[in-house]
Amino acid sequence: MAAAIRTVDDVLKFVERNGIVLESARGRVPSLAAEIVGGKINGSWWAHPKSHQIYKLTMAVRDSNDILVCRLIDGRITFIHRRLWPALARVADKFDAARLASIHEEHTALGTHRAVRTAFSDWLPAETKRLATRITLRDAEEQLAAAMTRR
Repeated sequence: MAAAIRTVDDVLKFVERNGIVLESARGRVPSLAAEIVGGKINGSWWAHPKSHQIYKLTMAVRDSNDILVCRLIDGRITFIHRRLWPALARVADKFDAARLASIHEEHTALGTHRAVRTAFSDWLPAETKRLATRITLRDAEEQLAAAMTRR
């Protein structure tokens, strides 16, 4: 594993480089929380000594216009970089629509957080929809398979 991620720029480059990243779960793609601390996290990241840094950096990813936040992989929070959106749009009908819904957290008047979900087809930018029509199904599947098997 590379040196721990320390800045917002580092974390955004990490997601861009990998294409698809889990927020904190273990799986077939990298875990952002594990990268931030520089190793495996036992138990909840909330109890980790670097939990404040993990929170700050994962919120920066969630706030980025270049990242789709959804539950694509195993129902876990998944970050997908903009460079893969056309490929994902091309094969979207192969996935459970709920797993592709964009997740955005809103702060309520009571000070709590509420997850707002937007259907992928409603969230997806028009330009990305156009780009998706120019990519072959095979190319889209290959791009996503490569991003989903990297370690």
